[in-house]
Amino acid sequence: MQQFTREEKLKHLFGFPVVIASLGYFVDIYDLLLFGIVRIPSLNDMNLDADTVGTMIINYQMIGLVLGGIIWGVFGDKKGRLSVLFGSIIVYSLANIACGFLPQMDFADKGIIYAWLRFIAGIGLAGELGAGITLVSETLPKELRAIGTSIIAGFGVLGAVVAQFTVELAGSWTTAYFIGGGLGLMLLVLRISVAESGMYQSVKENTSVKKGDFLAFFTSKTLFVKYLKCILIGVPIWYCIGILVFMANQFAPEMGITSIDPGKAIMWAYILTSIGDFSSGFISHALHSRKKTILYMLLFTLVGVALLLFSGHKTENMYYFYCGWIGLGCGFWAMFVTVSAEQFGTNMRSTAATSIPNMVRGTVPIMLIGFDYLKQTNSVITSAAIVGLIAFALGIYSTLTISETHNRHMDFVE
Repeated sequence: MQQFTREEKLKHLFGFPVVIASLGYFVDIYDLLLFGIVRIPSLNDMNLDADTVGTMIINYQMIGLVLGGIIWGVFGDKKGRLSVLFGSIIVYSLANIACGFLPQMDFADKGIIYAWLRFIAGIGLAGELGAGITLVSETLPKELRAIGTSIIAGFGVLGAVVAQFTVELAGSWTTAYFIGGGLGLMLLVLRISVAESGMYQSVKENTSVKKGDFLAFFTSKTLFVKYLKCILIGVPIWYCIGILVFMANQFAPEMGITSIDPGKAIMWAYILTSIGDFSSGFISHALHSRKKTILYMLLFTLVGVALLLFSGHKTENMYYFYCGWIGLGCGFWAMFVTVSAEQFGTNMRSTAATSIPNMVRGTVPIMLIGFDYLKQTNSVITSAAIVGLIAFALGIYSTLTISETHNRHMDFVE
């Protein structure tokens, strides 16, 4: 194993690619979760149902993420990682600015327009994390990859916290959208100085290697199993975010709580997720194992979910406390995306690392459909528990059976 001095480590870990990828993910998370924060006030202002229309809009955004994950992933392997970082940020920044003008749009059904704008934003947001993680994974030495990607994710998820404070301080959800779009366009200027991955350049020049073949994940059994397991590892995270945090207000009546603010639930979950993301890279480095890190954090999260759902009547602050607990456990998101990048060769790495986290996000509509269906004959808590049991069972099984990638060399092709 290569040894680095303290100065060399700092030079690698705080180099331009890591810094720009961290800032990019920060803006990405700000814009991704902004609708969840302003869902109730924005829809109430436009006289739309916050639960029914809100669920539809979330589904549109998540479907956009799935589609965008495929488009940008393939684009990143065929045209380069930087092309994704530039293209995606333009799309979601302009879509967010357009959301800020919704109150002035009197020519159509605002609920549908809102949904389509979030769909377009979802397509743009899909490219940010995967391209950034892929670029940094191919740039950093293998001994520092986990720490580097944990810095990106740990700093990035603070975007959710800033989004909540922005809404509170601005006093206007439209202003929050304008700020999000503006931040994205400012970041676009900084990205001009980022260099393309040297590892990718060598593969790009090799015309005999097929690049960005998304269908290969479904025509090769080996690739399909790896791809599916990577997706399932991340599903428990978005079960927690999509149901327990985004829909926090639906749990209030059964838990004896007067009201729960989903925006605050998101804020507290992501404050602790940031700590979890920062920690996961160092834990992986210490344990010499990605799998053990993810497994331990999954089990920690599962305990938090069980306590949130079944520990009896709670106060509003107790609900936020448990959101923080499961947020801390969900900090293995950084490690999950890193593993997704490390599982596949350079000619398919962007396609995998960009589409997999968005496939995970795309399971939210499926889980919400199951959650709503189960609520017809069960309590909200029981319905959430059933969906959660399935999500965690699949996640734990996939973690136990996927191959270890700690210290794996990245310079290979499929």
